[in-house]
Amino acid sequence: MQRDVTKAVFPVAGLGTRFLPATKSIPKEIMTLVDRPLIQYAIDEARAAGITEFIFVTSRGKSALEDYFDHAPELERALEEKRKTDLMEVLDATNMPSGAIAYVRQAEPLGLGHAVWCARRLIAADEPFAVILPDDVISGEPPCLQQMVEAYAETGGNMVAAMEVPDDKASSYGILDVAEDDGNMARVKAMVEKPKPGTAPSNLAVIGRYILSPTVLDTLESQRTGAGGEIQLTDAIAAEISAGRTVSGLRFRGQRFDCGSKAGFLQATVAFGLARGELRDEFATYLRELVANGMAD
Repeated sequence: MQRDVTKAVFPVAGLGTRFLPATKSIPKEIMTLVDRPLIQYAIDEARAAGITEFIFVTSRGKSALEDYFDHAPELERALEEKRKTDLMEVLDATNMPSGAIAYVRQAEPLGLGHAVWCARRLIAADEPFAVILPDDVISGEPPCLQQMVEAYAETGGNMVAAMEVPDDKASSYGILDVAEDDGNMARVKAMVEKPKPGTAPSNLAVIGRYILSPTVLDTLESQRTGAGGEIQLTDAIAAEISAGRTVSGLRFRGQRFDCGSKAGFLQATVAFGLARGELRDEFATYLRELVANGMAD
Protein backbone atom coordinates (compact mmCIF):
# COMPACT_ATOMS: atom_id res chain seq x y z
CA MET A 1 0.00 0.00 0.00
CA GLN A 2 1.31 3.41 -0.98
CA ARG A 3 2.17 5.63 1.98
CA ASP A 4 0.94 9.19 2.34
CA VAL A 5 3.39 12.05 1.93
CA THR A 6 3.80 13.57 5.38
CA LYS A 7 7.46 14.69 5.42
CA ALA A 8 9.07 17.54 3.52
CA VAL A 9 12.71 18.53 3.14
CA PHE A 10 13.59 22.23 2.90
CA PRO A 11 17.14 22.83 1.58
CA VAL A 12 18.02 26.19 3.18
CA ALA A 13 21.80 25.99 3.56
CA GLY A 14 22.66 28.45 0.76
CA LEU A 15 24.52 31.68 1.48
CA GLY A 16 22.18 33.89 -0.57
CA THR A 17 25.08 35.79 -2.11
CA ARG A 18 22.87 37.35 -4.78
CA PHE A 19 21.19 39.36 -2.02
CA LEU A 20 24.28 40.70 -0.30
CA PRO A 21 24.67 42.79 1.77
CA ALA A 22 21.22 41.95 3.24
CA THR A 23 22.14 38.29 3.66
CA LYS A 24 25.32 39.15 5.54
CA SER A 25 23.28 39.19 8.76
CA ILE A 26 20.01 37.36 7.97
CA PRO A 27 19.25 34.14 6.09
CA LYS A 28 17.77 34.73 2.66
CA GLU A 29 14.75 32.63 3.64
CA ILE A 30 13.82 35.25 6.27
CA MET A 31 13.59 38.04 3.69
CA THR A 32 9.97 39.16 3.44
CA LEU A 33 7.38 39.37 0.69
CA VAL A 34 5.01 42.03 2.06
CA ASP A 35 5.00 40.89 5.71
CA ARG A 36 5.85 37.18 5.55
CA PRO A 37 9.29 35.66 5.03
CA LEU A 38 9.92 33.32 2.13
CA ILE A 39 10.11 30.32 4.43
CA GLN A 40 6.62 31.03 5.82
CA TYR A 41 5.13 30.77 2.32
CA ALA A 42 6.88 27.40 1.91
CA ILE A 43 5.71 26.11 5.29
CA ASP A 44 2.12 27.22 4.69
CA GLU A 45 2.12 25.44 1.32
CA ALA A 46 3.46 22.28 2.95
CA ARG A 47 0.84 22.37 5.69
CA ALA A 48 -1.94 22.75 3.13
CA ALA A 49 -0.65 19.58 1.43
CA GLY A 50 -0.84 17.54 4.64
CA ILE A 51 2.82 17.73 5.63
CA THR A 52 3.28 17.26 9.38
CA GLU A 53 7.05 16.77 9.67
CA PHE A 54 9.48 19.39 8.39
CA ILE A 55 13.19 18.75 7.81
CA PHE A 56 15.41 21.80 7.37
CA VAL A 57 18.84 21.28 5.82
CA THR A 58 20.79 24.23 7.17
CA SER A 59 24.32 25.54 7.56
CA ARG A 60 26.25 27.87 9.82
CA GLY A 61 24.62 31.28 10.29
CA LYS A 62 21.01 30.08 10.05
CA SER A 63 20.05 30.45 13.73
CA ALA A 64 17.59 33.25 12.90
CA LEU A 65 15.72 30.78 10.71
CA GLU A 66 15.41 28.36 13.61
CA ASP A 67 14.34 31.10 16.01
CA TYR A 68 11.61 32.27 13.64
CA PHE A 69 9.53 29.13 14.25
CA ASP A 70 9.96 29.23 18.01
CA HIS A 71 7.63 30.93 20.49
CA ALA A 72 8.36 34.55 21.44
CA PRO A 73 6.96 34.76 25.02
CA GLU A 74 7.63 38.47 25.60
CA LEU A 75 6.06 39.51 22.31
CA GLU A 76 3.09 37.18 22.82
CA ARG A 77 2.56 38.53 26.32
CA ALA A 78 2.71 42.14 25.10
CA LEU A 79 0.12 41.46 22.39
CA GLU A 80 -2.12 39.69 24.85
CA GLU A 81 -1.94 42.57 27.33
CA LYS A 82 -2.89 45.02 24.58
CA ARG A 83 -5.62 42.61 23.40
CA LYS A 84 -4.34 42.62 19.84
CA THR A 85 -6.00 39.33 19.02
CA ASP A 86 -5.60 39.74 15.25
CA LEU A 87 -1.83 40.03 15.59
CA MET A 88 -1.78 37.13 18.06
CA GLU A 89 -3.42 34.95 15.40
CA VAL A 90 -0.85 36.06 12.81
CA LEU A 91 1.96 35.25 15.21
CA ASP A 92 0.46 31.89 16.12
CA ALA A 93 0.75 30.78 12.49
CA THR A 94 4.54 31.07 12.78
CA ASN A 95 4.78 28.74 15.77
CA MET A 96 5.50 25.05 15.21
CA PRO A 97 4.69 22.21 17.62
CA SER A 98 7.61 20.76 19.55
CA GLY A 99 9.31 18.08 17.47
CA ALA A 100 7.62 19.03 14.17
CA ILE A 101 10.82 20.55 12.77
CA ALA A 102 14.14 18.75 12.58
CA TYR A 103 17.39 20.46 11.60
CA VAL A 104 20.32 18.77 9.88
CA ARG A 105 23.54 20.45 8.76
CA GLN A 106 25.00 20.43 5.28
CA ALA A 107 28.68 20.81 6.14
CA GLU A 108 29.76 21.61 2.57
CA PRO A 109 27.84 23.28 -0.30
CA LEU A 110 28.01 20.32 -2.68
CA GLY A 111 24.72 20.80 -4.52
CA LEU A 112 20.97 20.31 -4.14
CA GLY A 113 21.25 16.53 -4.39
CA HIS A 114 23.75 16.53 -1.54
CA ALA A 115 21.48 18.75 0.57
CA VAL A 116 18.57 16.33 0.14
CA TRP A 117 20.87 13.37 0.89
CA CYS A 118 21.78 15.01 4.21
CA ALA A 119 18.20 14.30 5.39
CA ARG A 120 18.44 10.56 4.65
CA ARG A 121 18.51 9.38 8.27
CA LEU A 122 15.14 11.03 8.94
CA ILE A 123 13.32 9.30 6.08
CA ALA A 124 12.25 5.65 6.27
CA ALA A 125 13.15 3.12 3.58
CA ASP A 126 9.53 2.91 2.38
CA GLU A 127 8.58 6.55 2.88
CA PRO A 128 7.91 9.00 0.02
CA PHE A 129 8.84 12.58 0.84
CA ALA A 130 8.48 16.06 -0.58
CA VAL A 131 11.19 18.60 -1.32
CA ILE A 132 10.36 22.31 -1.33
CA LEU A 133 12.77 25.03 -2.48
CA PRO A 134 11.71 28.24 -0.69
CA ASP A 135 13.29 30.37 -3.45
CA ASP A 136 10.46 29.24 -5.73
CA VAL A 137 7.35 30.97 -4.41
CA ILE A 138 4.22 29.71 -6.16
CA SER A 139 0.87 31.41 -6.01
CA GLY A 140 -1.80 28.83 -6.79
CA GLU A 141 -5.17 27.57 -5.64
CA PRO A 142 -4.98 24.95 -4.39
CA PRO A 143 -1.31 25.42 -3.48
CA CYS A 144 1.19 23.69 -5.76
CA LEU A 145 2.29 20.91 -3.41
CA GLN A 146 -1.33 20.08 -2.61
CA GLN A 147 -1.99 19.70 -6.35
CA MET A 148 1.00 17.35 -6.52
CA VAL A 149 -0.03 15.27 -3.50
CA GLU A 150 -3.50 14.80 -4.98
CA ALA A 151 -2.01 13.73 -8.33
CA TYR A 152 0.56 11.51 -6.62
CA ALA A 153 -2.23 9.57 -4.92
CA GLU A 154 -3.21 8.42 -8.42
CA THR A 155 0.23 7.92 -10.00
CA GLY A 156 2.74 7.03 -7.26
CA GLY A 157 6.38 6.92 -8.33
CA ASN A 158 8.23 10.23 -8.43
CA MET A 159 6.76 13.58 -9.35
CA VAL A 160 8.19 17.01 -10.15
CA ALA A 161 6.44 20.33 -10.65
CA ALA A 162 6.92 21.51 -14.22
CA MET A 163 6.36 24.63 -16.29
CA GLU A 164 7.26 25.74 -19.78
CA VAL A 165 10.12 28.21 -20.06
CA PRO A 166 11.44 30.20 -23.05
CA ASP A 167 13.91 28.25 -25.17
CA ASP A 168 16.73 30.66 -24.33
CA LYS A 169 16.19 30.06 -20.60
CA ALA A 170 16.19 26.24 -20.74
CA SER A 171 19.90 26.01 -19.96
CA SER A 172 19.20 27.40 -16.48
CA TYR A 173 16.90 24.52 -15.46
CA GLY A 174 16.53 20.80 -15.20
CA ILE A 175 14.63 19.91 -18.39
CA LEU A 176 12.26 17.01 -19.00
CA ASP A 177 12.46 14.69 -22.00
CA VAL A 178 8.82 13.71 -22.38
CA ALA A 179 7.47 10.36 -23.55
CA GLU A 180 3.76 11.19 -23.20
CA ASP A 181 1.96 14.41 -22.38
CA ASP A 182 -1.76 15.02 -21.91
CA GLY A 183 -1.32 18.73 -21.24
CA ASN A 184 -1.57 18.28 -17.50
CA MET A 185 0.73 15.38 -16.65
CA ALA A 186 3.83 14.36 -18.58
CA ARG A 187 5.44 10.93 -18.37
CA VAL A 188 9.18 11.52 -18.34
CA LYS A 189 11.68 9.33 -20.20
CA ALA A 190 14.80 11.33 -19.31
CA MET A 191 15.96 14.47 -17.50
CA VAL A 192 18.83 16.80 -18.29
CA GLU A 193 20.27 19.28 -15.79
CA LYS A 194 21.13 22.65 -17.33
CA PRO A 195 21.50 21.49 -20.95
CA LYS A 196 23.81 23.43 -23.22
CA PRO A 197 21.99 26.06 -25.35
CA GLY A 198 20.23 24.46 -28.28
CA THR A 199 20.38 20.92 -26.91
CA ALA A 200 17.36 20.86 -24.56
CA PRO A 201 14.93 17.99 -25.32
CA SER A 202 11.96 20.26 -24.53
CA ASN A 203 11.18 23.54 -22.81
CA LEU A 204 9.39 21.83 -19.90
CA ALA A 205 11.42 22.76 -16.84
CA VAL A 206 11.53 21.37 -13.32
CA ILE A 207 10.47 23.88 -10.65
CA GLY A 208 11.32 23.63 -6.96
CA ARG A 209 8.68 21.11 -5.83
CA TYR A 210 9.24 17.35 -5.76
CA ILE A 211 7.64 14.20 -4.40
CA LEU A 212 10.29 11.49 -4.34
CA SER A 213 10.74 7.83 -3.62
CA PRO A 214 13.32 7.06 -0.90
CA THR A 215 15.27 5.10 -3.53
CA VAL A 216 16.44 8.51 -4.78
CA LEU A 217 18.44 8.75 -1.57
CA ASP A 218 20.12 5.44 -2.36
CA THR A 219 21.28 6.87 -5.69
CA LEU A 220 22.55 10.04 -4.01
CA GLU A 221 24.63 7.87 -1.70
CA SER A 222 27.18 7.48 -4.51
CA GLN A 223 27.93 11.23 -4.27
CA ARG A 224 28.38 11.34 -8.05
CA THR A 225 28.78 14.87 -9.38
CA GLY A 226 27.06 16.30 -12.44
CA ALA A 227 26.54 19.75 -13.97
CA GLY A 228 28.66 22.43 -12.35
CA GLY A 229 30.66 19.81 -10.46
CA GLU A 230 27.81 19.47 -7.96
CA ILE A 231 25.73 16.52 -6.78
CA GLN A 232 22.52 17.09 -8.74
CA LEU A 233 19.07 16.00 -7.59
CA THR A 234 17.98 15.92 -11.23
CA ASP A 235 20.54 13.19 -11.99
CA ALA A 236 19.28 11.03 -9.12
CA ILE A 237 15.68 11.39 -10.31
CA ALA A 238 16.77 10.50 -13.85
CA ALA A 239 18.30 7.31 -12.43
CA GLU A 240 14.82 6.33 -11.25
CA ILE A 241 13.73 6.20 -14.89
CA SER A 242 16.72 4.03 -15.80
CA ALA A 243 15.73 1.68 -12.98
CA GLY A 244 12.23 1.29 -14.43
CA ARG A 245 10.44 3.49 -11.90
CA THR A 246 8.06 6.22 -13.02
CA VAL A 247 8.76 9.93 -13.04
CA SER A 248 5.94 12.34 -13.84
CA GLY A 249 5.93 16.07 -14.43
CA LEU A 250 2.82 17.94 -13.25
CA ARG A 251 2.01 21.23 -14.95
CA PHE A 252 0.81 22.98 -11.81
CA ARG A 253 -1.88 25.64 -11.87
CA GLY A 254 -0.47 28.89 -10.59
CA GLN A 255 2.26 31.47 -11.02
CA ARG A 256 5.84 30.85 -9.99
CA PHE A 257 8.21 33.59 -8.86
CA ASP A 258 11.96 33.03 -8.80
CA CYS A 259 12.78 34.73 -5.52
CA GLY A 260 16.37 33.59 -5.79
CA SER A 261 16.87 36.54 -8.16
CA LYS A 262 16.41 40.22 -7.35
CA ALA A 263 14.08 40.80 -10.31
CA GLY A 264 11.94 37.81 -9.37
CA PHE A 265 11.80 38.91 -5.75
CA LEU A 266 10.60 42.38 -6.78
CA GLN A 267 8.01 40.90 -9.14
CA ALA A 268 6.69 38.69 -6.34
CA THR A 269 6.54 41.67 -3.98
CA VAL A 270 4.35 43.56 -6.44
CA ALA A 271 2.11 40.57 -7.16
CA PHE A 272 1.60 39.63 -3.51
CA GLY A 273 1.12 43.26 -2.52
CA LEU A 274 -1.64 43.70 -5.11
CA ALA A 275 -3.25 40.45 -3.94
CA ARG A 276 -3.74 41.85 -0.44
CA GLY A 277 -7.14 43.51 -0.11
CA GLU A 278 -6.03 46.04 2.50
CA LEU A 279 -3.10 47.17 0.30
CA ARG A 280 -4.43 46.79 -3.23
CA ASP A 281 -6.04 50.17 -3.89
CA GLU A 282 -3.31 52.36 -2.43
CA PHE A 283 -0.52 50.28 -3.94
CA ALA A 284 -2.15 50.06 -7.38
CA THR A 285 -2.69 53.84 -7.40
CA TYR A 286 0.98 54.38 -6.58
CA LEU A 287 2.10 52.03 -9.37
CA ARG A 288 -0.15 53.76 -11.91
CA GLU A 289 1.24 57.14 -10.89
CA LEU A 290 4.77 55.77 -11.12
CA VAL A 291 4.19 54.61 -14.71
CA ALA A 292 2.37 57.81 -15.66
CA ASN A 293 5.30 59.91 -14.44
CA GLY A 294 7.73 57.84 -16.46
CA MET A 295 9.66 56.56 -13.42
CA ALA A 296 9.17 52.93 -14.45
CA ASP A 297 10.67 53.41 -17.94
